[in-house]
Amino acid sequence: MSQPLRIVIVGGVAGGASAATRARRMNEDAQIVLLEKDRHVSFANCGLPYYLGGEIDKREKLLVATPELFAKRFNIDVRTRHEVTEIDRPRKVVTVLNHRDGEAFELPYDRLILAPGASPIVPTIEGTDADNVFTLRNLEDADRIHTYLKKAKPHRAVVVGAGFIGLEMVEQLHRFGFPEIRVDLVELVDQVLPPLDPEMADPLKKELEGHGVVVHLGDGIQGIDVRDGQAVSVELSSGKMLDADLVILGVGARPNVGLATDAGLSLGETGGVLTNAYGQSDDPDIYAVGDVAEYTFGPTGKPMRIPLAGPANRAGRTAGEHAATGKADASAPVFGTAIARIFGCAAGMTGLSCKLAKRLGVSAKSVAIVAKHHAGYFPGARPMIVKLIYQPSSGKVLGGQVIGAEGVDKRIDVIATAMRFGATVRDLAGLDLAYAPPFGSAKDPVHQAAFAACNELDGHVKTLDPDADLSGVQVVDVRTSAEVDNAPILDAVGVIHIPIDELRQRVDELDPACPTVTVCQLGLRGYVAARILSQRGFENVSNLIGGVKMRTHALANKRLQAGETHS
Repeated sequence: MSQPLRIVIVGGVAGGASAATRARRMNEDAQIVLLEKDRHVSFANCGLPYYLGGEIDKREKLLVATPELFAKRFNIDVRTRHEVTEIDRPRKVVTVLNHRDGEAFELPYDRLILAPGASPIVPTIEGTDADNVFTLRNLEDADRIHTYLKKAKPHRAVVVGAGFIGLEMVEQLHRFGFPEIRVDLVELVDQVLPPLDPEMADPLKKELEGHGVVVHLGDGIQGIDVRDGQAVSVELSSGKMLDADLVILGVGARPNVGLATDAGLSLGETGGVLTNAYGQSDDPDIYAVGDVAEYTFGPTGKPMRIPLAGPANRAGRTAGEHAATGKADASAPVFGTAIARIFGCAAGMTGLSCKLAKRLGVSAKSVAIVAKHHAGYFPGARPMIVKLIYQPSSGKVLGGQVIGAEGVDKRIDVIATAMRFGATVRDLAGLDLAYAPPFGSAKDPVHQAAFAACNELDGHVKTLDPDADLSGVQVVDVRTSAEVDNAPILDAVGVIHIPIDELRQRVDELDPACPTVTVCQLGLRGYVAARILSQRGFENVSNLIGGVKMRTHALANKRLQAGETHS
């Protein structure tokens, strides 16, 4: 009898566990060994903050699968507290350290799948080893934080990093201990949730501040003052001192590529293992999935590391099947679709942001609209902001961002799905989406954003970014007098106020030869005004994207960058 195929998997959780179970379903005879250096092989790491805040009430709900389940249901040999320390490619063996007894041994493989994940970045400053300074990456981290919260009952918490983990921890600390726990959020860059474009992040900052969170943007962590093994304060680069009974470091994670590089496998430009559409590295018998790997980024077609659970699960499934059978469907491009909840607000994103497009040298334009998440006349309608990023030559959708209280997941998933099939803004405009007053509108916010993009592509209107310089142009504010009094246009002088319903009768008050910008509260009336003026002989008319509302968000960030405001 021939030797059964030997598949060794390094790391569990999303990518490794998915690879192991898919490999077994595709090949009943293979010998499958999964080696996990930590104590838990498969757990819901995205649920950890919600367990700490009490929304997930029982720890066992986080355990997706145990070694016993892997053995009984899938005949997979799972060994926790076993760390692979070396790959010998010529001999096709790995060296394994058993942390339970300290013994090392070799394990042969025919196919090797690397899913070692990433490790939290810990700033190189004194004090990070204090007993009440934590990172959150696995269930053991969560256990330590949970024990500390219950025992110490802290009153002042400092969360460093305003990415996904940081924002989720801020919300859950607030939920766990409000009003007893005051939370300071520190972020080195000048906005929360850095993957978003700045004007889309500003509503999230306001949501945090509305719940009593003190937000420090554009400020890094300089040091941690420790007394008797406990952090008592955090020093920021600006010199601010923040009292702290608890410090959570959420400044990001580095992919655990040491095994791969030591074995001579190639890395890509973004620091992950280069893989093909089946997860194979440049050694066809070694695969890489999850945080350690690079995938094809949909909007550019280039490799990129995208450390999210969804892509890790799907990549593990593909690699497991290919390793077990030698064939599989090629992995689809990844768009980086993600969503986060910040108290009563949600932020969804997919594909390119404008700032990422600029950094990558990709030509892109954008539109943003503000609309209700369902029919405005139906009770409970909540506003949302939808931003579309698209290719100016073809209208191909490159990315989307949605901020709102309700329905954000639906809209960002629609945009992400359309992008998977190469959709243009015209395709989005023609989507047949479900409509009933409690769920949406006949013109869904996705439609409205697509309509705005199509109008620009078709030459019906020119647009200006919300933070555009309005000096030297004729600014026409078409809002009502009450709206103007309540919220003047920021950084604009000599504004001419003509309500939209009076514009046709008062058009002679304007100079048709002067570059003109129309402005309203949200952008729609400004568009109508721009169409009126452009058809009455005005030579150069633009509409301000998202109106006064989006300009307020955009300039808030710009002023923070310039140091004009301080959190």
